[in-house]
Amino acid sequence: MSETTVLLIRHGMNDWVKGRLAGWTPNVHLNDVGRQQAQHLHERLGDLPIVAIYSSPLDRTVETARFIADPRKLAVQLVEDVGEVRYGAWEGGDLQALSQHDLWPGVQHYPSGTRFPGGGETLGEVQMRAVAAIDRLRGRHPGQMFAIVSHADLLKLVIAYYIGMHIDLFQRLVINTASVTALAFHKMGPRLLAFNDTGALDHLRPAPPPAEEPAAQADPDG
Repeated sequence: MSETTVLLIRHGMNDWVKGRLAGWTPNVHLNDVGRQQAQHLHERLGDLPIVAIYSSPLDRTVETARFIADPRKLAVQLVEDVGEVRYGAWEGGDLQALSQHDLWPGVQHYPSGTRFPGGGETLGEVQMRAVAAIDRLRGRHPGQMFAIVSHADLLKLVIAYYIGMHIDLFQRLVINTASVTALAFHKMGPRLLAFNDTGALDHLRPAPPPAEEPAAQADPDG
């Protein structure tokens, strides 16, 4: 495999999804649906040649990563810089209530310059720390495939960066729980192989190297 392939995976379902902004809140675990999704994720990945699995340090991502790593006898390696957005005072908040906040339009339409209150990050800062982390990991695995398990907003920001989408448009992307997005990195730049995929992933299996032509043999009668 000449290119480096990065699998960007969102954690499975938990009870906070679509209701509250979990952020770095501890003890947010996969629920029954999330565990089923993670098991199915392991089956979907099948025998893809994944050499390493990295994860955000949060419970829901680590649990998802273990469903992939344990059958492959790989360690889950924690990387803080692919951890969730630091939402500051919004962490743990009800999403419906937060949507009425004065800063909400900025988060949706000007994320590059809108800082979450109470010591939170801007989404531009999140994008830069996450991309820098992924680029470091790519340096460890030239020509290989590895996986990163993280969170929806961070993954959308990363994908937007690598496909050349302006960060202020990143909310147009959707990343479902337990979905896989795949990026291949060539000398000419990244290529999007799969996006928000929740189905079969056979198309990500690298092609075998071309067979060598048999050496020509001299004709004994020649």
